[in-house]
Amino acid sequence: MSANPIINLLEITFLQIIGIFGIFFVMGYFLHKLQKSIHEGYRNSIGWKGIIFTAWIGTPIHEIGHIFFAFIFRHKIHRVNFFQPNKKTGSLGHVDHSYNKLSIYQQIGNFFVGSAPMIFGSILLMTMVYFLIPGGKIIYQNLSMTDGSITALFSSIEETLLTLFSKNNLKAWNFWLFLYISFCISAHIAPSRQDRKGMWKGFIWIVILILIINIISYFANIDSSKYLARATGYMGILTAVFVYTLLISFLHLVAVKILFYPFKK
Repeated sequence: MSANPIINLLEITFLQIIGIFGIFFVMGYFLHKLQKSIHEGYRNSIGWKGIIFTAWIGTPIHEIGHIFFAFIFRHKIHRVNFFQPNKKTGSLGHVDHSYNKLSIYQQIGNFFVGSAPMIFGSILLMTMVYFLIPGGKIIYQNLSMTDGSITALFSSIEETLLTLFSKNNLKAWNFWLFLYISFCISAHIAPSRQDRKGMWKGFIWIVILILIINIISYFANIDSSKYLARATGYMGILTAVFVYTLLISFLHLVAVKILFYPFKK
């Protein structure tokens, strides 16, 4: 670290932000790319009805995520359309909400309301696999207990696929229903363009708040980094959930490319 206290504070703040919130932007980026490719796969084969095929489940869950975090951060909800597909605009649903711009808490809430579909949908996916699939607990443990290395990550993904697509699961009708619902959720889990705008509004306030905490801690001779390090440690659990979501999204994309290839326009 630099001997300059100002540079030191900025470096610490940057590392803390990357450690805690970097996963949201990295996973959000990849989920957005996968979701875009999935939708393009449907459009280029069976058209708009392919998107509706997953949206009737995925979109309401997407909007419920917004509502859940809007409620937590005390945003005012004006109107909700859980599922109102519009082929011309491409819109599928919408939550209209507002917040008090004088409230820092509600300003920060914009980040979580915007990223809500990704957080809520991913947790729902992992909850489903944890309780509904034989070996679901093993899948969760494999993903959450990696040491962070690429080798360990790919090894845990391999174990996840072997457990998920075991012979017993492949023979069970309810597994295929589970997989379809998972595909529906993953196809509509990424934050929209409007959602991402809201995330940035909240993120700016989060950065300011962390910087203020670090400044106060510096002058009060308090080591705030150890408390924020704990928060970073807990992110390992959320990372495992996001990795599983990415895996399901990738499997969905592969399925679309293979199953609907004969219908490609």
